[in-house]
Amino acid sequence: MGIELTMLHGVYLLFIFIIIGIMIMRRDTTLVCVIGIFLLGLIASNSLNIAVSGVFNSFIFAIRELLGTILIISIIVAMSRILIRLGINEVMISPFTKMIRTPTLAYWTIGILMMVISWFFWPSPAVALLGAVLLPVALRVGLPALGVAMAMNLFGHGIALSGDYIIQGAPKLTADAAGIPVGEVMAASVPLVIIMGAVTTVVAFWMLKRDMRKGKLIVSEEELILHQEDEKHEVLSFQTKKTLALLIPVVLLIDVVVMFTLDLQGGDATALIGGTVIFILILIAMMGYRNQGLEKITSYMIEGFQFGFKVFGPVIPIAAFFYMGDAGFTSVFGELLPEGSQGIVNDLGYALAQNVPVHDSIAAITLTIVGAITGLDGSGFSGISLVGSIASLFAIAIGKGIATLTALGQISAIWVGGGTLVPWALIPAAAICNVSPFELARRNMLPVIIGLLVTTIAAMLILSI
Repeated sequence: MGIELTMLHGVYLLFIFIIIGIMIMRRDTTLVCVIGIFLLGLIASNSLNIAVSGVFNSFIFAIRELLGTILIISIIVAMSRILIRLGINEVMISPFTKMIRTPTLAYWTIGILMMVISWFFWPSPAVALLGAVLLPVALRVGLPALGVAMAMNLFGHGIALSGDYIIQGAPKLTADAAGIPVGEVMAASVPLVIIMGAVTTVVAFWMLKRDMRKGKLIVSEEELILHQEDEKHEVLSFQTKKTLALLIPVVLLIDVVVMFTLDLQGGDATALIGGTVIFILILIAMMGYRNQGLEKITSYMIEGFQFGFKVFGPVIPIAAFFYMGDAGFTSVFGELLPEGSQGIVNDLGYALAQNVPVHDSIAAITLTIVGAITGLDGSGFSGISLVGSIASLFAIAIGKGIATLTALGQISAIWVGGGTLVPWALIPAAAICNVSPFELARRNMLPVIIGLLVTTIAAMLILSI
């Protein structure tokens, strides 16, 4: 690669470091990203008009790339809300309550169920679907509320969200930024997600049981009384709820079979799940609300869209900036890159390979650290475009491993920021279980750090093969 780096490349790299610094300080990055996009356009075009217009067009580009992810999450949240309000979630989960007979069974049953449901519903809605029903059962068999919150957190916001194999929101963001197919990121993430999940949940369980034996964690009478009353839902008959509770998972599992049979990934897989969820939402609304069903369909969709755009609002500006490092630049500003350029990130990667000795281990450690830093804002999603760009840069430098590095950074970002360590990201699980989000974050910290260390070592070994 013989291209000479220009001021354009220098500005892009400078803003990467500025964004990382701002994330470390736990401040929002929107302003910096907007300025970065503006300067890239101004330097490349020497036109104030093109630079200003480019900021807006970059947002359009980012929204267009992310729209499928935003919509699928919005629609799934809408469906989860109607399931909760009509009491269908209670019937769906009731068979599993019979399996919860000891604190150990409570921890693993709630955790695994949370993981599976989070693959289809996303973790925040899954917490609401599961928590209110399973928390009283877990308390009765002796698992403290903090243990329930840990199980839902680590399996849902940790394992399920870091892989995100059904909805594919997280791998799409990182794959797009890295410039590789989403399927490659998902395939590379499988062993790392398994290692991270196994290590973290086992260590957390061992620490939980140790403190229960020492009497540091107990189920109080106040907790049992607080959670003993269940809300009644009389809109639908029990038989109707039972039928819907069976129908919904069967239909979604059929979707999964179709996805594997037809090899649907990325946008095609998202569209299949999304269309199915829309029809499920319509069916439930019409059955549950009858004459008001038409209005309720719209009402629940609006509620879901509000959630989706609230979650992804902070993601759009930073994703727009990092899309400028790849194909997004020419889509927004036109063919203004230096002659022979393969994209800003690719150019920087080749320059890094030629001038700085980069090893597999350095690349893996860097991606884990950068991923963790991007997660400090408590979103888990807002910075993973940065992870994809840096993974691409290091992979070009070492000549391999782009999918593994991208997956490693994604796992680190999601585990830290997606809802297991940053206190303000823990609020859904903490609120359902009536525990302190700061205490929950403190409990999760050591298991997650140990998991990240082991997973980083595993990634080093995979890169060395």
